[in-house]
Amino acid sequence: MKLQGNVAIVTGGASGLGEATVRLFTEKGAKVAIFDLDEERGNALAEELGESVIFCQVNVTDDTSITAGIDRVMETFSAIHICVNCAGRGGGATKTYGRKGRFPIELFRDVININLIGTFNVLTQAVEKMSENEPNENGERGVVINTASIAAYEGQKGQVAYAASKGGLVGITLPIARDLASLGVRIATIAPGLCETPILQGLAPEIKEDLAKDIPFPSRLAEPREFAWLAEHIVFNTYINGETIRLDAGLRMKY
Repeated sequence: MKLQGNVAIVTGGASGLGEATVRLFTEKGAKVAIFDLDEERGNALAEELGESVIFCQVNVTDDTSITAGIDRVMETFSAIHICVNCAGRGGGATKTYGRKGRFPIELFRDVININLIGTFNVLTQAVEKMSENEPNENGERGVVINTASIAAYEGQKGQVAYAASKGGLVGITLPIARDLASLGVRIATIAPGLCETPILQGLAPEIKEDLAKDIPFPSRLAEPREFAWLAEHIVFNTYINGETIRLDAGLRMKY
């Protein structure tokens, strides 16, 4: 599927991996809807990038909010072809049981609700609109890209909620691909390693250097644009479906 002339939703699109994806997709000729809670950043980015970009203040944990965003995209651009889910949160450095007691169950629910259930809710509403598209020359009606993490495979101590949420995204990738095959809608998941996102940007340079020591090559944190480049390739390459792709420079997280 081409980006040129097609319509993409990017959740978490006002910063980090999502912002990089919005910028690249717009550069390549796509029309893009930013779904994010940050109204100030989202509107500023949409204004900067021009009339092919709109901002929708969307809370991915709220059905009504998602539906309102989807409706706005349809009213503005008349279709949805691509959905990139970058919205998410960290899990907090909390052990299952430790000096502070049990893991707070409300925190566990919140991480799962945003990272896993929120992602699924957005993609199902987007796919409903994709199903109405005329198939292209390859029989495609749409593409979904989710964002997991290498924590899905090597979650470190204190990452139980985060690892569960990201492992869930890996786990649903193949079943969704099979569910949507008859519609001509593909899905793939990207599992990034350590990235220069807002969560890590505030760290001191020496801490980042220490984190990078365990990354085989290149021994540095990933740049958000490298995530966007992979998302672009997934959209373009019709034969990528039902797969989770690690974007981690060979990193395998330690205990």
